Amino acid sequence: MKIFYLRLLFCATSFFLAIGSQAQYRQTIANETVLLRNVNNLLPFKRLDQHKIAIVTSMPEKYKAFIEVAQRYAEVRSYDFNRYDENTKYCNTIIVAGTSQDLRSDLLLMVKQSLINKKQVVLVRFDDGGNRQPWNNRVLGEGAVEVAVPSMQTQAQVNAAMSLFGGLAITQGSNKTEQTRIQYAGGANFGLDVSRMEKKIDAIAAEAIRERAAPGMVVMAIKSGQVIFEKAYGHHTYAGNVPTRVSDIFDLASVSKIAGTTPVVMHLQETGVIHLDSTMGRYLWQAKETNKKDIPLRRVLLHEAGFTPYIPFYRYLKKGDLQRQPDVDHQVKVADSAYLRNNYYRDVMWPEMLASPVKPVGNYVYSDISMYVMKEIAEHETAEPMEEYVQKLLYRPIGMKTAGYNPRTRFPRERIVPTEHDTSFRKVLLQGYVHDQGAAMAGGVAGHAGLFATANDLAIFGQLLLNRGEYGGVRYFKPETVDLFTSKQSRTSRRGLGFDRADPDPKKEYPSKLANEAVYGHTGYTGTCIWVDPKHQLIYIFLSNRVHPQVTTKLLDLNIRSRIQDAIYETINEAKR
Repeated sequence: MKIFYLRLLFCATSFFLAIGSQAQYRQTIANETVLLRNVNNLLPFKRLDQHKIAIVTSMPEKYKAFIEVAQRYAEVRSYDFNRYDENTKYCNTIIVAGTSQDLRSDLLLMVKQSLINKKQVVLVRFDDGGNRQPWNNRVLGEGAVEVAVPSMQTQAQVNAAMSLFGGLAITQGSNKTEQTRIQYAGGANFGLDVSRMEKKIDAIAAEAIRERAAPGMVVMAIKSGQVIFEKAYGHHTYAGNVPTRVSDIFDLASVSKIAGTTPVVMHLQETGVIHLDSTMGRYLWQAKETNKKDIPLRRVLLHEAGFTPYIPFYRYLKKGDLQRQPDVDHQVKVADSAYLRNNYYRDVMWPEMLASPVKPVGNYVYSDISMYVMKEIAEHETAEPMEEYVQKLLYRPIGMKTAGYNPRTRFPRERIVPTEHDTSFRKVLLQGYVHDQGAAMAGGVAGHAGLFATANDLAIFGQLLLNRGEYGGVRYFKPETVDLFTSKQSRTSRRGLGFDRADPDPKKEYPSKLANEAVYGHTGYTGTCIWVDPKHQLIYIFLSNRVHPQVTTKLLDLNIRSRIQDAIYETINEAKR
């Protein structure tokens, strides 16, 4: 058996190495931004969790395009020079942007104090008459990183912001940089007929909304590191009061498996903390006396452990387990005005999962229990809650600003797209509380569900995978780790480790009739998906709330997700002719 898996790994690794071990970014934009001075090689910014960034300008509205693009990459606050000292006190990276006329000496004296306080200062000079020499500034001296941008036009502002964060390579002058992050450009740069593609996608989205497959959705596509399509459709609900925005936060459902739990498992595996051919009993004391003690982790990740597919725990609640108001014994908030008895997951759910029947190991049976198990193992090995560990390991460093669990603790309700009006369990509209009942009863954090995010966050994660573990100039996973988990690892299914993959049977047209066998990703019950295609250096993301107001199969019946993916492939294939 081990020889079989080693062969699979060798084949997968050989395939990916043939594609290339580095990010296959394609820069088609003429970037006139010049990096005049790069103190300590600060630019482009690397780990974003190490930067608390403020952009200071004389008039934020004047630099709106620059600020908005910077905010796509990182948590960035914007201020004018009023109360400069107070506003920047808790920031360690200050981006000061303006023309020579804007950046008067009295204002720069305040900026100099930031340098004295050992803060990192980036001076971005717009429309400076083509001056490509470091500013001979007696006020600031040479302590600041200095960038020159020869225009105040919107595209110049966008390019400057992308240049700071590595979304666009700086190719002019002596201080050159490389692209290290997603670029917010346009598909026309690849010779793609984006307008025609948009019309196709618009029609499919309109059909989905008209047929009540989902009230709204966001579609995003990234090719070779460039965003070629990003658009929101419809509304949060069929009432049509709140239009869907590309910045909206969605319940990702089972996409949580690959964007939440699996990255933690990948890290633990490659650092030798866990071993995929070791058993559940090795890592979980409570499993040692159960029928699951000898099941290898590899089988768990492949959904070949013989677990029960699904246990509807919410149907077994007893009187007094759930109530409308919190009290000392009911602190687990599963929705607005719905509180579960404390430790219900620990005392009832997890023991029942461990005691559940097991069928013979080896056959593919998709089961949520698999990722409950992997979350438990990860938390025992890291000694940290998974929702905190994955933030520290991945989300904050690479700039996934909204990704996480229990979003109502971090974001206003209005920014989160509602899912089902739950009539059987919580009896309330779910907005910012996980749709999956089991995940909700586990406190909103489960291995198989519970993750919320924007499309942009998933795009960043997808690009990290396409780059085989590297993003923003920092390596987070070994290339061979990404190859192992995302490649086919089963004799009985199409699955990778945690990841789903394109079905090799062309008749199934999954996830798309034009997808190739290298494609990997996952779908989510709420009407979501992300698919990564190394062959075409393509990431496709679809987010919706197809379960609103009640669960419906229309999104599947109309094949909406696959047809939109087909439209993207058709556009790419047409450009090759």
